[in-house]
Order: sequence, then structure tokens, then C-alpha cells
Amino acid sequence: MLNPMSVMVLFAGEHRRLVLWVPVLLALGALTYFQWPCEPGVGVGCVLPAGVVALGLGVCLYWPHTLVARLGGGGVTALAVGFAAAWLAAHTQPAMPELPRRAVEVQGIVRDVAYYPAPAGQGEPVRHVTLVDAVMQDFVDDGMRPLRRSLDIRLAVQDATPLAPGDGLRVRAMVRSPPFPALPGGRDRQFEAWFAAQAGSGYALESVQVEPGLQLPQSNLWLAVDRLRVLVDARIRHVLPGASGSVVATLLDGRASAVPQNIRAEFAASGLAHLLAVAGLHLGLVMGAAMLACRLVLAVWQYAALRWPCKAISAVVAWVVGGGYVLLTGAHLPAERSWMMSSIVVLGLVVGRRAVSMRGLALAATLMLLLAPQIVLDVAFQMSMAAVMALVAGYEVLHPILLRSLSGLRGASHACARHGAMLVLTSLLAGTATLPVVMAHFGVVQPFFVLANLLAVPLMGVWIMPLGLLALLAMPFHADAPFLHMMNAGVCGVLWLAHKVAGWPGASIAVPAMPGWGLGCVLLGLCWLCLWRGNWRWWGACAVLCGTLTPWLVPQPDILVSPDAQLVGVRDRAAVLVMGHARDARAITAAWAQALALPVVAFSTTAAQEAQSPDGSLICGEEGAEGSCVLLRRGHEVVVRIHDPSDGRVSLPQSLCAQADLVLSVAPLRASCLNVPVRLDRFTAWHAGAQAVFLGSGVRVVTDRQERGERLWVLKPGGHGMPTLPLAQAE
Repeated sequence: MLNPMSVMVLFAGEHRRLVLWVPVLLALGALTYFQWPCEPGVGVGCVLPAGVVALGLGVCLYWPHTLVARLGGGGVTALAVGFAAAWLAAHTQPAMPELPRRAVEVQGIVRDVAYYPAPAGQGEPVRHVTLVDAVMQDFVDDGMRPLRRSLDIRLAVQDATPLAPGDGLRVRAMVRSPPFPALPGGRDRQFEAWFAAQAGSGYALESVQVEPGLQLPQSNLWLAVDRLRVLVDARIRHVLPGASGSVVATLLDGRASAVPQNIRAEFAASGLAHLLAVAGLHLGLVMGAAMLACRLVLAVWQYAALRWPCKAISAVVAWVVGGGYVLLTGAHLPAERSWMMSSIVVLGLVVGRRAVSMRGLALAATLMLLLAPQIVLDVAFQMSMAAVMALVAGYEVLHPILLRSLSGLRGASHACARHGAMLVLTSLLAGTATLPVVMAHFGVVQPFFVLANLLAVPLMGVWIMPLGLLALLAMPFHADAPFLHMMNAGVCGVLWLAHKVAGWPGASIAVPAMPGWGLGCVLLGLCWLCLWRGNWRWWGACAVLCGTLTPWLVPQPDILVSPDAQLVGVRDRAAVLVMGHARDARAITAAWAQALALPVVAFSTTAAQEAQSPDGSLICGEEGAEGSCVLLRRGHEVVVRIHDPSDGRVSLPQSLCAQADLVLSVAPLRASCLNVPVRLDRFTAWHAGAQAVFLGSGVRVVTDRQERGERLWVLKPGGHGMPTLPLAQAE
């Protein structure tokens, strides 16, 4: 058993690694704010953290040579800074507007044009436009301020109007606010939209009209970059119009929206999904190719080779090329993190210090968490940080062992064995570290990810990405077609590999939803395992293992209710039996299937004869109550009313309610089953959002409102936002 003195001795032995925990504590502080049960005011969100920071710094300055004081003072300071940064980031966002719930003419300025696959997977891709400074043109919103958030509008399939970033347009459309989570603890699109400055989405009811008089107040760098991305995307689509061309466009301009869903599924099942998300791998390949080309050019120039620091110059050139690639691909968070990390690597190469280190990763993570603390909940940030952290820590331990084991080889055999072993080691380290994160966010495990990456990653490095760079350089001269076609040949090879591996039995294994505390246990355990050097680092492996097993250790809900109460899902042994109809049925049932790791089966309750589930626990149509079902499970009786043409005005038969512990209805219950202990209906869902029912020792109901609380990004009941009031008339 460790005593406090021995713990202090361990910390003292790791004194050079203590600074690596600063971003971890910042992330924990930000996470504390995001998990706060209600929205903190100025006192808790700003004044209190400022006082804690002052106290922590005062402790460190008063006892500068005491390890306990430095650990405690520095730790609470980092936690308070993370909490305050998250509070400020949330409160500096504009309010979520109230959008009209009817067809309306929208006038705005195009910020981006993107292509998405056709809804049925066939036909031409569908265009989506992102509008800024949008104004609703109707009598209710007359004189309103332009929206401070963007709108995503899906254009009509037959609409071929030429559009580019910066164009003004007018379109008649149906718009809606971001949807509520499909189940308590599910993906929170309102949180994502809040920090992405999005107001909602919609679809056009007719062709758009270009408004020449509308334009942004002034041109800026981002508008120029967006226009360039649209031109690059259009050129690639013209040369490579097929599905492989959409993958090529993803690699060169970061637009992954047009990749067909079947290709996405195959990449995910084979463990190659990271190839479709521009991040550290792509940036490393681009910068590596640029640095190699620059060094070769300088090496053949005798004057430069003898007098200039070619290695440092090549590193700076590669860094500039990498920054341009990050901008061209949309400056997504993983790419930004990778470019920040590469900046530290380049600085190390220039000054002659170690290029890749855990301190560089910690510095990059600290900057990102201070600038955008909401990324602590972003799957891309979690995966990229886990992978890079595991690679740096793994190579610190295993690279010397690898070199010693290959010391007996010479020449080409040594080079091939070394590169092959490093490729296997890299795939194992990065894949194993990100496996629990993939389980938590996507609900799948890919056992064959190492084999697929052993073949796909080298092909990306030596063929696909170098040819992509050449295509981009040749594009202004209209000489890019040969390079694009050769690049497409390599992409077709990766597509074939993903298709074959995804077709193997057990290539993608569904797992139930991991609780948030389980994912936190995994990530904290991974930090403990990678950031320390001593033997006590292996305690983190126990935490990672326990967190990974949590999907099978926590109870699963027996009944799920959609946010509008129009869909009810009953978990059976082999499937989720779904009853009812809803506008967002496809998205909701997909989320339920992922959370429970079960297929979704439609269960009909409209037939005149009785119907029951395969295990006999769910029976519908008994006692002449058409549209009503009874669920018998674990000693509890649940009545579900899934069809009610009377909108609750006709009461349920008293015989159905006599022994019920819970009654659930898609319509208002009104006077039905007043003696039942738990009553859920459309009004309950309107107030509380999606609901999950657990049948055990009692009936436990968990709601979305309980999980998320009253926060800035949580829309009011019914999905209402802040009214966009018109400007006052000038006197």
C-alpha cells in the first residue's frame, strides 16, 4: 500500500513530466462546465474561477520549493482556467434564433457550396448551400435583423443554377432548428450547432434566384479560400465524376460529404475511416513529400548544398505547404491540431532540438483547448490526441528495442524490415489507442484494422498523396488530368481493399453504447499510461480496460421514446421493435440501433388481429384496444398506445390500466389511466425530450432534459429559440 510520502517520491521522480498534465487538467475543467447540471452565472462561471486562479498562483509563489504546493496550486489553476475558458466560449456565441415553422422565402449570401449523395444512393449528388446574413422575407419577420448564424439549405434536385461563395440568393424553403437527441445521452446536434454558429437546416421548395445586389460587406481570406475549394472540387468532379472521384476530392479539398454511404460503411468496417477524415496522416504525407522534394532540389544545387541549412529550409517549406493544405481542406480541428504539432516539429528541426516529443503535443493541445474548449467533446480531437499520444509514448519505449532487434541486418534488408516493423507498430499503437473511442462514438469494433492499414497507408504515402500534390500544382495550368487519373488508380485500389476487408465475416462488430463516464475512464487511463515513465504508469491500463468493458456492464433501456413521442422502440432479445411514424424516423432508428447494438424491426400495430413479439413479451390488440400494446417484462406491465385518432379524447379501457406500472401514449393521455404511477405522453416528451425507460426493481425513466439540463445550447421545449425581433422604427 502506498503512503503519502511514497506518492510524493513518485511525483518527484516524474517532475519533468508534470507539465504534460496541464492540457489534461484544462480538458477536465472544460468538461466540468459542459457537464454542469444548469447554466452557471457570471459568479460561478467567471468570478469564482478567477479567485481560484489567484489562490492557486499565490500558493505556488508562497511555497515555490514545496512539491505539494506546486501540484495543488498548479492543478486547481489549470482546472479553473479550463472551466472559465469553456464558460466564455459558450457565452460569446450568438443566441439560437427562432426559425419559422412554415414555408418562407430566405434571402442570404452563399458562404459554401457542398455536394451530398442522392437520398436513395442513385442519381446525381445533391447540392447544399451554406447561407450567412440570412433574412426571412415574410410579413411576420419583416424588418428583422439578419441571422448571426448560418443556414444549411438543400437545393432542389433539378436546380442547376450556377452558385459560388459570395453570391447572393433568394429561395423559398422549409427550415428547422437543430434536432433534439434521439435518446438521452445520444449525439447532441444542438451542442454542435451552438459552437459551429449554425442556426439550422432546411430544403428548397423551388429553384433558387441569384440576387446580384447582395454581397458580403468586404472580401476576406476565408471567402477566397472557399471559392478556391469550390473550383478545385468542380475540377475534380469534371475529370473524375464517379464514386472514386468523390474520395479524391475528399483528400484534396476536404469535402467528404459527397462520398456515397456504402463507401463510408466499407471504410468504417475495414478500419480505414480515418482516410476519409483529413487529419495528421494526410498532413504528414503532404509535408513529408514537400520536404523530400525541397531537399532533393537543394541537394542538386551545389551552392545551396554547401552553404545553406538545407534541412531547416526544407522543413519551413514543408510547414508552409502544410498550412496551405490545411486551409484548402477546410481547416478542420484534427488538421489544425496536426499543423500546430508540425509547427513545433519544424521549430525543433530549425534549432536542432528533438522534433517529435510529448511536450510538443501538450503545447498543441493546450493552445487548442484555450482557443476552442468545446473540442474536448469532439470525437476527432479525442481520436487524434489519443493516437498521437500513444505513438509518441510507444516509440519512446519500443523504438530502442526495435533497433536492437534489427541490428543484425544490413543494407536493403535492414531498411525494409525497419520500415515494415515501424508500419506495423504504428498501426497497432494508433489503432489500439483509438479503439475505445471508436466504440464510444460509433458503436463498432473493426478487428482487421491492422491488416487493412498495412496495405492502404503505404499506398497513400508513396502514390496517392504525392500525385495529389502534383495535380494541385498543375491545376492552374489545366495539366492536372493525368495526375488525377493516376491518383484515382491508387484510390480505386484502396476502395477495392476496403470492400474486400469489409466483406469478411466479423469485419465490423456492433457494441452497445458506452456511458460517458466509461469513455472518460478510458481517456484518463490512456493519459496515465502514456504521460508517466515509471512502472506505476501501468495502472492506467487497468482504467482503460475497465472503461472499455462498460458497454456490457451498464443496464440497457427496455423502452425508448423519440423526442416527439411519435416513435416507440421496445428492446427485444434480437432486435429493437419500433412502432409509430415520425418525420425523422430514419435518423432516430439509426441512433437507437447503434446505441443498443441491435437491428431495427418495424412492428405493426394497426392490424385488426392480435400481434405479439417473438419472445411473447409484447402483445398488441388485446381486448379490442386497437393501436394499443401491453409489455410484460421483469414483473412489470407497461401499456403503450401507439395509435390514437381521437388525440386522447377517448380514454383507454380501464381493464388495460388496472395492473399497469407505466402507460405511454403518442397522444395526450388526458383522463386515461389516472391511477397508473408513471404516465408518459406527447406533452411529457414536449417538455422533457427523448426518454428511456428501465424496467428493473422499479420503473426508472431517464429524459433528455435530465441528462443535458438547462443550458445555453439546449432549445426550449418544442424546439423554440430566441425570437428574432424586428428593429425599432427610427424616429
